[in-house]
Amino acid sequence: MIYVALLRGINVGGKNKVDMKKLKETFEKVGMRDVVTYINSGNVIFQDAEHSKEKIAGLLETAIQEDFSLEIKVLIRSLNEYQEIMKVVPDHWKNDKEMKSDVLFLWEEIDQETVLEDLTIKPEIDQVLYVPGALLWSVDKKNLTKSGMMKLAGAKLYKKMTVRNINTTRKIYEMMKAR
Repeated sequence: MIYVALLRGINVGGKNKVDMKKLKETFEKVGMRDVVTYINSGNVIFQDAEHSKEKIAGLLETAIQEDFSLEIKVLIRSLNEYQEIMKVVPDHWKNDKEMKSDVLFLWEEIDQETVLEDLTIKPEIDQVLYVPGALLWSVDKKNLTKSGMMKLAGAKLYKKMTVRNINTTRKIYEMMKAR
C-alpha cells in the first residue's frame, strides 16, 4: 500500500533539524520501500504491505528518536484516505499572494467533525471544512490577521495536527498517485 508520513514540527524555525536524505535512510532501515521525500518539512511517500498504519507510525517515531534524538509525531495517511481528503478540497483554493489555503491533518484522537466547535471561525473571513482526517482552511490574505483561525497556533489542539499548505498537499497527492 502507498502511504505518506507527515512529520510534525521538523525543520521549522531552525528547530528539530532533520536531513531528508538521512530521513529516507531511516524509513528504509525499518522496512519501508520506494521511499521518496518531498521538500524539507517532513513529507515522506513510501510503500509498505506488512504493517498497520498505527504500527508504521510507531516504528517510524522510534527510528526517528534513535537516529535523530528527536521525539517527532508521525501521521500516516494511505493513498485512499488522502484521495478522500483531496475530493473535498475546492479546486479554486490556492496558496499565493492573494489566498492562503491549508490542510490541517488531524491525529485520530481529534478526528471528528465536533473539532470545529473548538475553533474560532469567522464565517465572513474564514472558510473551514471538515473531512475525515483533516480540516481544510482558506482565507484571503488581506484578511489573514482578522482570521479567527490564527489563534489556533497557540492552542492545545494545535499539537494534535500537522499543517501543509494546499500547494504542498496537492504535490504530495500527485507523487502518491505516481507511485
